[in-house]
Amino acid sequence: MAVSLGPVLCGIREGSFKSLPGELYNRHKGRKLQLQIIIIEMREYATQMEAARKGIITPEMKIVAKKEYRTEEEIREWVAKGQVAICANRLHTCIDPNGVGSMLRTKINVNLGVSRDCKDYDVEMKKVQAAVDMGAEAIMDLSSHGNTQPFRRKLTSECTAMIGTVPVYDSVIHYQRDLATLTAKDFIDVVRLHAQDGVDFVTLHCGITRKTIEQIKKHKRKMNIVSRGGSLVFAWMSMTGEENPFYEYFDDILDICREYDVTISLGDACRPGCLADGSDVCQIEELVRLGELTKRAWAKDVQVMVEGPGHMPMDQIEANMKIQQTICMGAPFYVLGPIVTDIAPGYDHITSAIGGAIAAASGAAFLCYVTPAEHLALPNVDDVKQGIIASRIAAHAADIAKKIPHARDLDDAMGDARRTFDWEKQWECSIDPQTAKAIRDSRAPEQEDSCSMCGKFCAVRSMNKALNGEYIDIL
Repeated sequence: MAVSLGPVLCGIREGSFKSLPGELYNRHKGRKLQLQIIIIEMREYATQMEAARKGIITPEMKIVAKKEYRTEEEIREWVAKGQVAICANRLHTCIDPNGVGSMLRTKINVNLGVSRDCKDYDVEMKKVQAAVDMGAEAIMDLSSHGNTQPFRRKLTSECTAMIGTVPVYDSVIHYQRDLATLTAKDFIDVVRLHAQDGVDFVTLHCGITRKTIEQIKKHKRKMNIVSRGGSLVFAWMSMTGEENPFYEYFDDILDICREYDVTISLGDACRPGCLADGSDVCQIEELVRLGELTKRAWAKDVQVMVEGPGHMPMDQIEANMKIQQTICMGAPFYVLGPIVTDIAPGYDHITSAIGGAIAAASGAAFLCYVTPAEHLALPNVDDVKQGIIASRIAAHAADIAKKIPHARDLDDAMGDARRTFDWEKQWECSIDPQTAKAIRDSRAPEQEDSCSMCGKFCAVRSMNKALNGEYIDIL
């Protein structure tokens, strides 16, 4: 029987717990301490997948079923098969669980985190809250500067969204050593650290191997490797001559993920970074290896998501989704974009939304947002908003096409509200009501029962009057 440990981290001054039994009180010269209060909950399973395979419907499955208008048994069955992942580290006690799978609503991930050029934790937390308020289901902490652990712990103790990380980013920062000096054990220990901090999913670039080095040299990709994590692993292998530790010690990683119920997001180190590299040998060969790793993870009841492109021409997107579903046996597909043209810097939230809508309609389950600042700069708060809105539009459009239960409800309500000029109802139905209302308020029409574009020429106004037998005044 597995034991679930739910932590709450809080600062405790020396002397606060002298009366408590055991060794809970720690003499430490009056300095502020970190005390981990353990809440013990007995569970008959280690992971959501193990529970599902045992026929157990977990509290998280019940929540997901209600959100998705699905039966609890449907969710359990899909989790058991690996077709739905419920990313919920047992230590992330404040999470509002969501399911990721092609038969569910398409979910949105937002990349944030501190860096050398954006060091303010408070600014990043404002972005996090804004992202959650705008409907993002996941926050990926890509912090690459300073002491990253406090921000990561703040996320898992306060944020209700799924929290993801890329442990290889943190390895250099955590140890404060150059990449080439790190060992395989160092990398694996950081994976454990992130799991212990409550992270729900980790992106690990397990599919790139020493064979990939020769492939990159031989096939001469235009953009080589554009994955930051993938490039770090590639660089480490090149400098040390050793095999990718995330591939070589994959079983050890699975043991960690099983212990904490962490979902592995199999990173695509060889995702195409421009249209010319789309669907090439390097990308597809890595995908085949990710399919093999998916099987190994499922054998230990560890949930898996598979990451995908990247930049890609529109006509290749559907085929890529179907290939992934076949090779990875229906594991949820997590895509960046895809970005469908390379020549729109400043507008890549649009190029990504176009590709994301096609991808999700064709089977992708999880969209990583792209902001207008992609390829140019770190996103500010407005960039984050624009990226989320664009991704939500893409996801929603795809859900309608896939006939996800109740996906079109708000669209139908919007049609009714527009016919009757019910502006308040229109704001309620809007993805971004503040922007919609601000535009209307800034350009108020002469006729309340019309928009400022049409005035008395408004087709809806004319039809309403005609069908009611009323006189239609135009001048």
